[in-house]
Amino acid sequence: MRQQIINFNPGPAKLPAPVLQQVQAELLDYQGSGISVLEMSHRSDLFAQIAHRSEQRLRQLLGLDNGWAVLFLSGGASSQFSLSAMNLSALGFAEHIITGHWSQRAYLEATKVAPARIAASSEALAYSEIPAQADWQLDESSGYVHITSNETIHGVAYPKIPEIDLPLVADMSSDFLSKPIDIDRFGLIYAGAQKNAGPAGLTFVLIKRSLLEHAPKDLPAMFNYRLLADKNSMLNTPPVFNWYVAALVLDWIDSGGGLPMMEQAAIKRSSLLYSQIDSSGFYHNQIAKNFRSRINVAFSLQHQELENMFLQQAQAAGMTGLKGHRAIGGLRASLYNAMPFTELETLVEFMREFESKYG
Repeated sequence: MRQQIINFNPGPAKLPAPVLQQVQAELLDYQGSGISVLEMSHRSDLFAQIAHRSEQRLRQLLGLDNGWAVLFLSGGASSQFSLSAMNLSALGFAEHIITGHWSQRAYLEATKVAPARIAASSEALAYSEIPAQADWQLDESSGYVHITSNETIHGVAYPKIPEIDLPLVADMSSDFLSKPIDIDRFGLIYAGAQKNAGPAGLTFVLIKRSLLEHAPKDLPAMFNYRLLADKNSMLNTPPVFNWYVAALVLDWIDSGGGLPMMEQAAIKRSSLLYSQIDSSGFYHNQIAKNFRSRINVAFSLQHQELENMFLQQAQAAGMTGLKGHRAIGGLRASLYNAMPFTELETLVEFMREFESKYG
């Protein structure tokens, strides 16, 4: 039995306990095959079954029809900053909405490989809200719009998906599979698995097949979404073990009531934490309430010099991963699908006790 630590890390993040237990049980011998998934060929019938089941489960959860290609790719979502821009470059300018660290990074990487510009930014507001859609400056030559649906570092999120006539591309890494979405609003979605859907090293890419044909033919093969889709994500050896774990997580989400239940749990967790922050002059969250993330809650202490003490005492109490990102400092709790409500209650009780001692 491992020591039970409450994991608030932003990614790699907490995985569901039943998934970890099944991985442990099957690690040496996958379902009586005499072989571990760690040493399984991606061309084997055994892995073909895992791959097929995971794709069908993902399609079921998100309501994806055959008009969508589903890719399970190596690497992190950061590689898709460039790959999405390369594959869609023939459409025209990529319009980027800058709402925090990761949308800024996506824009900067896109400019290295394709035409891109900033259509709106909330940087002047310290990324405390999402720019109003009426203020977006979309050019006539625009090909698509890129957004980051949930900013992991700043803790700001779109309260609803924008309705636009152009294809919408979204980095959904930190809120992927945490709620139902209107899939018809999008042209392309990409997301690293290591938040809500599996271990680091696997990235989901969902793209409408009508957009696949726009991939330039001179792209390197491993960068070409169309070729990757033609080979069912097996143009080269995929991250087999990571894909297997993600398949188990997808089954766990489905058995737990699907995305509607994931959303209800996310609302319950984040509401409790924000309530504690808002009821106190000791803790502070700078995000406008309508744009607060349910997944990544960034906060600070009234007395900044107490933050290291807060982190040390939280660690001693069995909680890890509460340090804010180095880009902005402060504190942060990441509340992904796998976190039981009771663990969030433990954090809130700790916050109350810490405030009573030092507030």
